[in-house]
Amino acid sequence: MSADFVVFTDGASKGNPGPGGWGVVIAFSLGLSAEGLDEKVIEIGGKADHTTNNRMELTAAIKALEKVNQLSESSKPQALSPKLILYSDSSYLINGITKWVHGWKKNGWRTATKKDVENQDLWEKLAELTTGFLIEWKRVAGHADTPGNARADEIASAFAEGAAPKLFLGSRSDYKINVNEIGTGKNSQKSGSRNRGVAYSYVSMVNKEILTHKTWKECEARVKGKRGARYKKSFSQEDERCIIEDFSK
Repeated sequence: MSADFVVFTDGASKGNPGPGGWGVVIAFSLGLSAEGLDEKVIEIGGKADHTTNNRMELTAAIKALEKVNQLSESSKPQALSPKLILYSDSSYLINGITKWVHGWKKNGWRTATKKDVENQDLWEKLAELTTGFLIEWKRVAGHADTPGNARADEIASAFAEGAAPKLFLGSRSDYKINVNEIGTGKNSQKSGSRNRGVAYSYVSMVNKEILTHKTWKECEARVKGKRGARYKKSFSQEDERCIIEDFSK
């Protein structure tokens, strides 16, 4: 999909929960100027005193859509329904907004195991903001070879650490980062990124009850011979959370 806006978002917290920050990079075109296509880049970010990484990931996406909505009002007339590609390294965000949120809303913001959906306030706000946009949600590997994502993380981390990063606003030609470069993830070094050789945990569900296990032996003992049982290996804390959310749908 060709896009009017290309967006990179990231969130961070120091302590999880702890001080947090969010960062956004938006590349867009406002139409034709005397010199041709007026291509811009804008960076935004912010902080929270006590929060979690997932809340910051959701906040970054919310702030991005709010800003895009503001920018699109002054954009070219044909962009009445702005086309947007949003890149994030958060499986929680991408899976939640493209898969889980529909079931949550249908079930009155309860999971399949009858638990309240975490961060419901932010999910509701994000879902509301998506109306009126044509959005393609794409996950990229954290801190790999996607410069826009790496920059969004720098902004988020700086705010989480109490700094005030200098945020860019200007022509894309003056921006030092190539927002068109989307990495494959082969060089990812983000802490918590998946290591396919080592399991972080195992998640099992029997009779709709979800448990986590540190060893496969423990997980196997629970699911073996149980009709309808589900289980899956996770490779990070975020991966574990996503599996639990997926099982809870």
